[in-house]
Amino acid sequence: MKKNNKGTLFWITGFSGSGKTQIAKKIYPSIKKKYGPTVLFSGDDIRKIFILKGYSYKERYETVMKYCKLAKFVTNQNINVIFAVIGMMEDIRRWNKKNIKNYVEIYIKSNLKTVISKKKKKIYRKETKNIVGLDIKPEYPKKPHIIIKNDFKKNIKYYSQELFKKIEYHLN
Repeated sequence: MKKNNKGTLFWITGFSGSGKTQIAKKIYPSIKKKYGPTVLFSGDDIRKIFILKGYSYKERYETVMKYCKLAKFVTNQNINVIFAVIGMMEDIRRWNKKNIKNYVEIYIKSNLKTVISKKKKKIYRKETKNIVGLDIKPEYPKKPHIIIKNDFKKNIKYYSQELFKKIEYHLN
């Protein structure tokens, strides 16, 4: 699986509220058990740790580029990284593909209206600005390695198991 003694970056992208972080938390133990040392980051957690507050397109881009560089630093130490982040920017994904040797792009595909109707994320309130999908046009993944269609009709465990099976298939 690992090429060039590098870890693998599992880049999980999708709308806020699509289930990225929940799915990432569920697959983390399986990735760690099967593929070795692994860390899990969510965009929300990193924002809190480093007090990153900007949400304009430019600020989001700069923030997510920092995530990419952190992921590269960690994978270069032969540690896998699961990163759950909105990251709906083509330049970001292109950078990852070019600069991270073992990169697996995972798109949690959800209908934005369905995500909003679930009311799981407070960011979709009318007073919130700079929201990907509403104020900021999302740049959908063109050719992700794996797509998980989350229509919210099944539980997170189901989607997590489906993703892990697809990861195993992709890496073998």
